[in-house]
Amino acid sequence: MSSKPPISPAPPARRATVTLSTLAAKKALGEPIAMVTAYDYPSARVAESAGVDVVLVGDSGAMTVLGYPSTVPVSIEEMLMLAAAARRGLSTPMLVGDLPFGSYEASDVLAVASAQRFVKEAGCDAVKLERGGSSSDRARAIIAAGIPVMGHVGLTPQTATALGGYRSQGRTAERALEVARDALDLQEAGCFSIVFEAVPSELTDALMPKLVIPVIGIGAGPATDGQVLVFHDLLGIYEGHAARFVKRYGRVREAMEEGVEAFVREVRERRYPEPRHGYTMAPDEATRLRELLGDA
Repeated sequence: MSSKPPISPAPPARRATVTLSTLAAKKALGEPIAMVTAYDYPSARVAESAGVDVVLVGDSGAMTVLGYPSTVPVSIEEMLMLAAAARRGLSTPMLVGDLPFGSYEASDVLAVASAQRFVKEAGCDAVKLERGGSSSDRARAIIAAGIPVMGHVGLTPQTATALGGYRSQGRTAERALEVARDALDLQEAGCFSIVFEAVPSELTDALMPKLVIPVIGIGAGPATDGQVLVFHDLLGIYEGHAARFVKRYGRVREAMEEGVEAFVREVRERRYPEPRHGYTMAPDEATRLRELLGDA
């Protein structure tokens, strides 16, 4: 009797590409949205493998990757370079590019032109901008040009100095009302989602029933539709100050330092490379080489 061939396990189902409709459906169904930042190809590949829904090429890359003291100095060319690298590592998550300081505030024309560069040159699916007020007008213009926009209220790093530094926003009723108005303005402008950063949970709780678009929180409590953290913060890569809302899910920097220190030690002790790390020639070719060198 012939035996049946073994049945190979079915390959894992490929995740569907995340779209605006996907995020809206997740909000409607109460399914949490996971978002992380990424600024290069390797980080994007990790986000892809981990099943992240949205990848934000945040201007936080100014500090975590490019070494600037804040997000303000980073240029649009630098942000486009980071976004394009992340794009090459992604196929499933939605990719959102952060419009850097100075690339959208002056006029609707400038805002639309900058957003178009993120889509055309870097392959972003959407862009993000900070604050309400005039930024709501900029968002409206970008959306009218056919590019989805994510808003951002609360602690907005590009204007942190005007807000009194990197600190929680909306901790008085009057200031909370300003944040609420910004969020509602951005929703009215047509944003598909809004990031709430470093605001009291009470403010988030009060606003969520008024927002029909997905809200992604970072230091905004558990009531939001999703959460976001900076890649270098959650993995323990960045050595700078960590905000109160950061949770470390790894100690990657320590592992990197240990690995490089071990390499340096073995090089100095002449324990690396070992014979198995090298290449060899056939004995007759090695003999011939010595003959040729002797004739040189």
